[in-house]
Amino acid sequence: RNTKLRADQLPYDRSATITGVDWEHLDPSTASRLRDFGVDEGVSIQMMHKGPVGRDPVALRIGRMTVALRKKQAMAIQVALAEAAE
Repeated sequence: RNTKLRADQLPYDRSATITGVDWEHLDPSTASRLRDFGVDEGVSIQMMHKGPVGRDPVALRIGRMTVALRKKQAMAIQVALAEAAE
C-alpha cells in the first residue's frame, strides 16, 4: 500500500508520485507557475532540501526539474510514497 503525505512531509530518501494538487489553496500566479513546472498527478517527486528555519523553503525534484517552494505551497501537493524495495 502507498503512504499518503503532503510534499512538505516527504522524507529525503524516498521517491513519491504526485496524487493530487489543491489548486484552490494556491494563489493564481503560484498555481500557474507550478503547472508550468509540470506539477500534475502522476509526476515523480522527491525531497532534496529543507530550509533551516521552520524548514522553509523546501527544494523538490519534480520530474527532472528541481524547484524551491515555500512550505505553504508544498502543503497543497498530495503525494504517495513509492513502495520500498525489499
